[in-house]
Amino acid sequence: MSSATPDKLHLFDHPVSSYAQKVRIALREKGLEFTKETPASFGGQENAAFTAANPRKEVPALVVTPSDPNKAPFGVFDSTVILMYLEDAYPEQKSLLPRDPRLRAEARMIEEVCDTHYEANNWAIAEIKWFRRAEGAEAEALLEKAEKLTAQFQAWLAEKLGDKPFFAGDEFTYADIAAAAVVNRSVVNGYGPEKGSPLQKWHERVSAIPSVQETFAEMVAAAKVFSATAGNLFKPHSGSRREYRDHRLEWMIKNGGLNIVEQGLKDDNIRFSWP
Repeated sequence: MSSATPDKLHLFDHPVSSYAQKVRIALREKGLEFTKETPASFGGQENAAFTAANPRKEVPALVVTPSDPNKAPFGVFDSTVILMYLEDAYPEQKSLLPRDPRLRAEARMIEEVCDTHYEANNWAIAEIKWFRRAEGAEAEALLEKAEKLTAQFQAWLAEKLGDKPFFAGDEFTYADIAAAAVVNRSVVNGYGPEKGSPLQKWHERVSAIPSVQETFAEMVAAAKVFSATAGNLFKPHSGSRREYRDHRLEWMIKNGGLNIVEQGLKDDNIRFSWP
């Protein structure tokens, strides 16, 4: 795409979402201008443009308005699909994926683990610490499991990183973008990599990259507000619902939080994905 008038990119997101952070870092790394908007409510969004872009009512969702007036706007949802769209649509901009096929496969596997198992673990910690879905001994037991799982994910990432500055070598690329937000959430949660370890030094390096630095600053600012008001967001029968999608639901069932799911169904403050 080399038209004088570029396509307009509008991102529906939430600054705390690891998936949305991944997309914002990618957009900034590719030097693409975009506007962003956080849907007003959770789980019951009535924003027609957002729902049209993603029937799942999940962030992120990217709305592309082509520069050609004869072409209609369209939506792209799922953070991985959005990143692949950006690679396909803007090949003249910085490529996020390394050239080597093995490194590309490594990047996609790292993204898969971070987007599913690691994200679900971080999400479960928020369910307990922010939204108080468990308290007392139950909360302590769940957080203990989450801490052990965090260590396992970080050990796996550390093995993939090895002694390289970044996952693909000397350059900040796709795998680093995929891992940045989830590892940073662990740091914010107090479960960060051991100080002085290769993964902790990697986190320092990526945090200093302008695209990441800006995105993390947005996350920290929003998290302060979000955590302070979290207790009022998902009250029983309030109309606001947290999404218990695939890997998140698995985390709860596998780690002893099934009663949290059952209570959330009774209170009508959890939801599942479309349809």
